[in-house]
Amino acid sequence: MIISVVLIALILLAGLWFMVTYNSLVSLRMRVKNAWSQIDVQLKRRHDLIPNLVETAKGYIAHERQTLESVIKARQQAIDAQSLLDKAQAENFLSSTLRSLFAVVENYPNLKANQNMLALQEELTTTENKISFARQYYNDETMRYNTSLQTFPTNYVANMFNFIKEDFFQLEDTSEKQAPQVKF
Repeated sequence: MIISVVLIALILLAGLWFMVTYNSLVSLRMRVKNAWSQIDVQLKRRHDLIPNLVETAKGYIAHERQTLESVIKARQQAIDAQSLLDKAQAENFLSSTLRSLFAVVENYPNLKANQNMLALQEELTTTENKISFARQYYNDETMRYNTSLQTFPTNYVANMFNFIKEDFFQLEDTSEKQAPQVKF
């Protein structure tokens, strides 16, 4: 009698642990998806700003057509990217082309002083900061989720229900990873 009560209690505890573990994995996975959607919102905002930026610059730097076309092409690649890895690569390429555009803008004092260009650059800078914070949040949530998937004994429940590891949103552009050199 006592053995059967203890056995039933152990089965109930194991079932409760299993249920709590499964629910926590689902919750972590949803937090990762939410974090990605925050990045996606900021990326869309960035993509929406770029045509205005290019249009403003067009009148001043018509002979820098290649730079403008590169920015437009990079934007379209970023919009079309499907997987997380493709999006990361496309966004890194877009950042690189935007830096090229801003370098060109520096050579045109009238464009550099244009109120529309200044406002767009400020908005883009703000958006870049929001993307950076969203990426940090996404990577933090991804780390929590992936750690949970690999930790004993949660990994048994994760494997049983095919919870899969999420990728981090990483920078591949080494110029963004390295600190700028200051020379006097």
